[in-house]
Amino acid sequence: MAAAASPDRAHRLLVVAMDFDFYRQAHPDLTYADVDPAGHYGAAGWREGRDPAPWFSTDAYLEQNPDVAESGVNPFVHYLVSGWREGREIAASVRASGYQAMIEGGTRISAAEHAAAAEFFDPKFYLAMNPDVAEAGGDPLDHFLRLGWREGRDPSYDFSVADYLELNPDVAASGRHPFLHYVKQGRHERRATKADNGFRQQVLASLKPFSARLADSRRWARPIDISPAGKLAAALQACDRQGLHITFSQDDYSRSVGGSQLCVQRESAEFARLGRNHLHIHPANGWPTVRTGATETPMGVLLNGESVGAFTPAAIAEAVRAATPAGPASFAIHNMLGHSSRDVIDIVRSAGLNAGYFWLHDMGSLCAGIHLLRNDVESCGAPPQGSAACGVCIYGPARAAHVREHQRLFERLDLTLAAPSQVALDAWRDGGGLQAMGEVVLPHAALIPAAGETPGGQDGPFRFAFPGTPSVHKGWPIFRHLAARFADDPRYEFIHLASKPVAGSLAQHHPVTVTAADPLAMRQAMIELQVDAAMVWSLCLETFSFAAYEATAAGAAVVTGPDSGNVAAFAREQGHGLVLDDEYVLEALFESGDILKLARGARGAKVYDLAFSKLTAELVEAS
Repeated sequence: MAAAASPDRAHRLLVVAMDFDFYRQAHPDLTYADVDPAGHYGAAGWREGRDPAPWFSTDAYLEQNPDVAESGVNPFVHYLVSGWREGREIAASVRASGYQAMIEGGTRISAAEHAAAAEFFDPKFYLAMNPDVAEAGGDPLDHFLRLGWREGRDPSYDFSVADYLELNPDVAASGRHPFLHYVKQGRHERRATKADNGFRQQVLASLKPFSARLADSRRWARPIDISPAGKLAAALQACDRQGLHITFSQDDYSRSVGGSQLCVQRESAEFARLGRNHLHIHPANGWPTVRTGATETPMGVLLNGESVGAFTPAAIAEAVRAATPAGPASFAIHNMLGHSSRDVIDIVRSAGLNAGYFWLHDMGSLCAGIHLLRNDVESCGAPPQGSAACGVCIYGPARAAHVREHQRLFERLDLTLAAPSQVALDAWRDGGGLQAMGEVVLPHAALIPAAGETPGGQDGPFRFAFPGTPSVHKGWPIFRHLAARFADDPRYEFIHLASKPVAGSLAQHHPVTVTAADPLAMRQAMIELQVDAAMVWSLCLETFSFAAYEATAAGAAVVTGPDSGNVAAFAREQGHGLVLDDEYVLEALFESGDILKLARGARGAKVYDLAFSKLTAELVEAS
């Protein structure tokens, strides 16, 4: 009989018994993956035949113990719980000898081999991709030849150890050093050194079903202490402002950094200026879709920017009903992730409200995939529900229920749709059957002539920047590829502007964090660095894009692709940059040098100030 262990206990056993270093080194595809070894092995690794330690073979244990294999339990956990007591035999991992050789000094390389490899090895790339090697010091080529290749590290941008072994099975079977094989033999035979699958294939290869994402959210949820309604009611009664404005979003805007969070911050600040209280409600734990019905989901609550605690939706409604401050009342929904329509309706009606605003910060009202990216890599344009396109997308199974919750919201509340661009409004109209009581376009920011500022000029390379979060849907892999592809080209300089650097990027990192207190930080950084052009290459439809406006305000040209929504409209229709057909056209512009036409001097660049919207406060004042 196979042993059973609770998920928590099983994870604790794996944390104690696994050899994390072995697990990463023996499975090179995990060397740089941002995964917890115990979590990965427990969820998927054992099913993939991976071994948790040099002394334990997953496949051998299952083969020798068919009752364990039939039960479907984790074989290593079974052994740790009861297998050892039952005298069940184990076998060493087939990867153990290679791992032992690696830790005892690795592959022996002759001086001639070292010299031959040096001609094709890129030390700058290797150290950038492997900051631990850079920190340790020593000869990077020596590290790669002895140890790095076994760890799945690559010697240059143009050579992938994993791809070379997969594309050349005879080399893999021989056990020869793949890079030395290429240097001495493979290059003369014109063997492929890297699979040209592109970043989209990499995303698809690691794509999780939506059900798995929900499971992750459950597993990562923090325990939350729930406060009684009386605590919130007392806080509302103690307010010295008049009236109440209620907002809903996916997270705590005072702690998270992002465009929609800054919008809520600006909205809150403006209602404070008007002397009105602001009650913000968000799920205490993140959730990737809407919820259904009356829930007991813990909701974090902020009152006038300060956390009051966590409450159930029913407790929030009770407190609001009992203690809404006298004066004008209003509400705005900025995001429904983690909320149910029933809870939202109950809360706003407890304040005597039925008419409010629904903001289009994304397209979450049309699909659980809020960016309208089929399988996170391709713009889908919100096809009809139940279409074949939805059938091949990870968000397809969740879409109907997700849209149904928004449908109830629009049917039972008198909502005015607030879009930050005409592009967003048009896409929303085309993509679904939701009916709003009214529609309004209010951009989050506007360009105005700058007083006393000149764009400046520069000598030296063309400066191409990526402003903001380095995520796939923002086009980061494309920028990263360009920075690596043209790293040694003296014509160009690649700059990443964000709060934190990205390991392995060959672009220069300059720390920038935009906050409510410093809303022009990105614009100022691009002016100081004299950025010529900024890549705002969203794969998805952007409803606005602060990054595009910040870049233009700094005098930089915006470079984007065809699916970027308001970014493409802003660049094309207002003449602020280029809209290219795809990333291959962009790379060709760098190859030919035609991208240099976007240099500040060549364009006669202008700088602008940015005037920010007051969001719902502006709409309420105008009504």
